[in-house]
Amino acid sequence: MSSTELPFVPPANVFPRVTPVGVEEGERLRSVELPGMTLSVRARPPAREGLPPALYVHGLGGSSRNWSALMPLLGDVVDGEAVDLPGFGDSPPPDDGDYSVTGHARAVIRFLDASGRGPVHLMGNSLGGAVSTRVAALRPDLVRTLTLVSPALPELRVQRTAVPTGLLAVPGVTALFTRLTREWTAEQRVRGVMALCYGDPGRVTPEGFRNAVGEMERRLQLPYFWDAMSRSARGIVDAYTLGGQHGLWRQAERVLAPTLLIYGGRDQLVGFRMAQRAARTFRDSRLLTLPDAGHVAMMEYPETVATAFRELLLDTGELETGSMTEPGAAAGAEGDGGVRTGVESAGAEAGRGASRAETAGRTSGAQTSGGASGAGAVGGASGSEAGGGASSGAGAGG
Repeated sequence: MSSTELPFVPPANVFPRVTPVGVEEGERLRSVELPGMTLSVRARPPAREGLPPALYVHGLGGSSRNWSALMPLLGDVVDGEAVDLPGFGDSPPPDDGDYSVTGHARAVIRFLDASGRGPVHLMGNSLGGAVSTRVAALRPDLVRTLTLVSPALPELRVQRTAVPTGLLAVPGVTALFTRLTREWTAEQRVRGVMALCYGDPGRVTPEGFRNAVGEMERRLQLPYFWDAMSRSARGIVDAYTLGGQHGLWRQAERVLAPTLLIYGGRDQLVGFRMAQRAARTFRDSRLLTLPDAGHVAMMEYPETVATAFRELLLDTGELETGSMTEPGAAAGAEGDGGVRTGVESAGAEAGRGASRAETAGRTSGAQTSGGASGAGAVGGASGSEAGGGASSGAGAGG
């Protein structure tokens, strides 16, 4: 090394103090030190000892809090934990700066190996769905069942409303957008996020909106936030273009775990038409379609998603019939969660068999507030891909 070159110094994860991460009642956060990274993990005490473990993985720009509405509804059937992927939520960036789908999958695998909790019921939304698919394909020993909510699997015809999010992957776009939106308030960014990610943004409660604004303000204080967003978006784009044995669709074909697929009819980031392809590709799958839902069904319709997951457990012999009573009542109590739903076996979708179960409800009369404009969509995606659930506050996205 010449005298003019600076020696390599490993990054030190020392960042300015920011507003604490939001925690719902009954939740707890802890940090887990792993080789090359530190992960923040959100958990709720299980209803009783001995329940099978579950792990929840959020989407681009989201955090473990995206699962706060669903976790308590499943607390009597699984011992659930939700992880903040490196660079998101309360997890600092990874030491190697790897935000690819493979890098995030490596983080999940390292956590599961270190915790010794596997095999788990693995659930992923959007980017987390792509990550979970890769984990299930590479390490089937770690996955009992797989639940994917609007998974970010490659599409040949990407929706127009998803293009701005993809543009985050282009070098220089994030810096340009940061300058252009310097005067945007956290409230404006959150409204753009909700318009992009919710089938009906009106479902978000005032408390949920306040939580989302607070989370947005916290994230914008993090010096690495934009870097984590753009690099993770680039990781999704790279995964979309990767072919051969490492392609996500090829890996989906190799998943052995029973799989529940959930797609929203008003999803502006993942095409609803991809539901049929996914149902044909995952070899042991069931498909739940929610016509009125957007990109984050577990935040918009948590009771409906919880009921579908219980049916998956019942169908695979991991849940006794008696455990279905209360969830059914919960789903009925949801009321406005009564999107018309159908949980069908992939065999039925592919012409190989009949549907295994069906759940019916009232179709929501609420209408979507419409997609965001190009700049607004980028703003939402960059800020926090889905501001606050009906009860919690953070967002998740593409």
